Amino acid sequence: MANARALDKRRKSIRNIRKITRTMELIATARYKKAMDRAQAATAYTDQITKIVKRLAAAGLDVKHPLLEPRDNPEKARVLVLTSNRGLCGGYNGNVLRTAMPRIRDLRDTIDTVAVDASGKRGVNGLKFRKTLVDNAYLGFEDQPAYDEVEKIADQYLTEYVTGKIDRLDVVYTKFISTSRQIATIETLLPLGSLSDEEAAESDDNEKSVEFEFLPSAESILEEVVPTSFKVRLFKCFLDAAVSEQVARMIAMKGATENAGDMIKQLSMTYNRARQSQITGEIMEIIGGVEALAK
Repeated sequence: MANARALDKRRKSIRNIRKITRTMELIATARYKKAMDRAQAATAYTDQITKIVKRLAAAGLDVKHPLLEPRDNPEKARVLVLTSNRGLCGGYNGNVLRTAMPRIRDLRDTIDTVAVDASGKRGVNGLKFRKTLVDNAYLGFEDQPAYDEVEKIADQYLTEYVTGKIDRLDVVYTKFISTSRQIATIETLLPLGSLSDEEAAESDDNEKSVEFEFLPSAESILEEVVPTSFKVRLFKCFLDAAVSEQVARMIAMKGATENAGDMIKQLSMTYNRARQSQITGEIMEIIGGVEALAK
């Protein structure tokens, strides 16, 4: 039987850990609600501007934009992996990395140059552990990514795509669907035409046959709308990743708190048995001493 004092010390230690995990659960819950509000606010705008670009791309116009035209033989690709700066969030980072590595290997089998960028310390360290070189590391994003910061990254990718430094951009992140469901997914954001084909098949014939009248010109409108569409899509990926991270941390800390409670119950039972055994032994020693004196 374990020593009662050691059991009591261990039980107090687990109680302290439970307080920490409970606090982290509450913090993650508050951050999740804030991140969720920001993601929902951006979703409507993202969906509408994406629909505009997709409808324009499917309208059969003579106007073209370099971001909408897929390149037949891509020679340079880039993969952006979105993870967290901190751990204690269950399998969140592991799922993203397990999704990213097969895509990186597939691209390297077919494309000569594949560069990898990562957001979050866990992603950078995880890719290095998997012997994958990280070109650019973005470590300043937390639970509330700012659009201005994401826009800088988006402008860099747009410049590289237009100048021919990259022919394709894939983003690996955790897509938020609901509180109980988040999926590590891959989206090809450049070229944008690769995304327009998917929704064009879902739209009806009336939407496809709509004739657009541009003022002042289709070129000037597309020149403004198409890059903005890419920027808000990338920003939406960052927002989804932030929400999913807080959900994962909230669930992980809740599980840790519940497990700590179960451990405390088991230790309390063991402690009570050990204490009872110790008291019984002390009583027997007293009785034995009394009998010895009586003789």
